[in-house]
Amino acid sequence: MQAEHSVELNEQNFQQIIESSVQTPVLIHFWAPMSQESLSVIPALQQLAQQYGDAVTLALLNCQEQQGLAQQFGVQTLPTIALFKNGQAVDGMGGPQTIEAIQDMLSKHLPSQEELQLGQAFKLVEEGEYQAALPMLLALLDHFGGNGQIKLHIAQCYIETQAYDQAESILSEILMQDQDSKYKELVAKLELHKQAGNTPEIQALEEKHNAEPTNTEVALELAIQYSQVNRQEEALEILMAILVKDLNAQDGQVKKVMMDILSALGQGNPIAGKFRRQLYSLLY
Repeated sequence: MQAEHSVELNEQNFQQIIESSVQTPVLIHFWAPMSQESLSVIPALQQLAQQYGDAVTLALLNCQEQQGLAQQFGVQTLPTIALFKNGQAVDGMGGPQTIEAIQDMLSKHLPSQEELQLGQAFKLVEEGEYQAALPMLLALLDHFGGNGQIKLHIAQCYIETQAYDQAESILSEILMQDQDSKYKELVAKLELHKQAGNTPEIQALEEKHNAEPTNTEVALELAIQYSQVNRQEEALEILMAILVKDLNAQDGQVKKVMMDILSALGQGNPIAGKFRRQLYSLLY
């Protein structure tokens, strides 16, 4: 029988599959073509295994073809399912069962869906996929009660996607017991960004802008300078303030600079999303 998200158990591979339960729990489903109940539940089991991803291996044992193995496992009724961890059976169920009952049994021994998603999000951060990881981490934060490690990963995503204000905000929420080496590294990165983003040229432009707040040429130059040192949110705020008053300011150059910054930040960046919505509301 060909099956997706499962492996066929036989005399040749059963020892290897059982030994693999030391690393990954193995759920064995004992079935036979003559038992409609054992056959009909297989698609639901495969779907369940797919949801768990790498957290469990689903193994199917055809008791009609593998009678010796079935006897070795002491199977007396079909369907039967057994969960193996560390080479030993830790739980099981005999007779027809709903997929909900099977899921309840697995939930006692396997990570929850939220824990699996969190592991996936942490892996994305490790791989540098910050924009993909960020919405997952934000969605899971409340479920795990504002966990400090999740906040640190969120702060890392913010820093790497140049959302520095958000990074500073969430780092300020980190409790003392969670201020580990990763926390100190992120704070240092943020401090370096602040130092790099406060050049004498920018300071001079800031003074001029404060003295001449209606001078769009100075405001545009300051916004460009901000964007070049990754102070994108401040740049976008200046540009938006100009565009609210005049969509074609500086012969359209203000709008072009804003679109360039938004494009560089990318679709998944929260700052870009915020200002893109504001710009579209002006345009349309």
